[in-house]
Amino acid sequence: MTKKIAIAGDRFMLPQVFQEKLVEACGDGHDIRLLELPWPDVPMEHGYEVAGMDGLKEYLGSADEIVDFIGDAEIFITQLAPLSRAMFERMPGLKFVAVSRGGPVNIDMMAARAAGVTVVNTPGRNSSAVAEFTIGAILAETRLIRSGHESLRKGEWRGELYRADVTGRELSEMTVGVVGYGNIGTKVVRLLRAFGTKVLVCDPYVQLSADDRNAGVEHVSLDTLLSRSDVVTLHPRVSEETRNLMNADAFAKMKPGALFVNTARGPLCDYDALYDALTSGHLGSAMLETFAVEPVPADWPLLQLPNVTLTPHIAGASVRTVTYAAEMAADEVRRYIAGQPPVNPC
Repeated sequence: MTKKIAIAGDRFMLPQVFQEKLVEACGDGHDIRLLELPWPDVPMEHGYEVAGMDGLKEYLGSADEIVDFIGDAEIFITQLAPLSRAMFERMPGLKFVAVSRGGPVNIDMMAARAAGVTVVNTPGRNSSAVAEFTIGAILAETRLIRSGHESLRKGEWRGELYRADVTGRELSEMTVGVVGYGNIGTKVVRLLRAFGTKVLVCDPYVQLSADDRNAGVEHVSLDTLLSRSDVVTLHPRVSEETRNLMNADAFAKMKPGALFVNTARGPLCDYDALYDALTSGHLGSAMLETFAVEPVPADWPLLQLPNVTLTPHIAGASVRTVTYAAEMAADEVRRYIAGQPPVNPC
């Protein structure tokens, strides 16, 4: 039976890739319509800024634009398009939504359930990309790649970076603490093991895999991890428990001269406390990929520090993330059409 399927992609999760993977999974006999939203060239919005979008986060597109586009479609695939309670009420024919992200923060889930709409997501879609990026972030600081690059750009040949009292350390002689042992954290651990790194893990809700345990990875408390690690890297989900997990007290417990890395989420960290820990000399450096406010204000104090590497929330961006997320979404649609239960229901 032919299904009407609306796909609202963007300039990262391309609608054409969604369509390609959908046809591979479900055949080409369906009525498919495409829309390209302008993210990331246009920033995302948040529900507290727009009437009728209360509770929605990290979305793009107006209610009227998205409702008009979806129309009478039964199936909707997107990464960023919003779906509010009022929007569900205007689309009684919509029955299935696939969101190509780890959490459906752009959808009012209570309203979806009330409307009888099944919502699925794509957990772990960018876990490999973020894990690889995290290793690169650590190496950029520990092996002085950033500082060497910045100096050479200015025409400064810093031969003193070869001095024994200045140069960096290898991962094989360091202890790295990984906070969070989910899809990303487990991959970070696996990559670090390849370097011969001593790895500590803090996650009170999961046990180490037998492979990691047998390789010498230790499951420890947060305090133990902070006090023993040369590098601390964050990978938990944001919750009331983890919000501002890294505060002034936590930074004080870290080893003097340690490196702090956040490629997870901005709300996990008190950035004012981090600034104090860096400027006081207690921490050696930091690598930051996510922030409390995005885009980061041009006058943000941490932008001015010489011992901080920063990137604009791009760790999860890779070509494989696009294709993998589209494959996961397409397979969920295939299962829906076949009358099978979803793999990743929200």
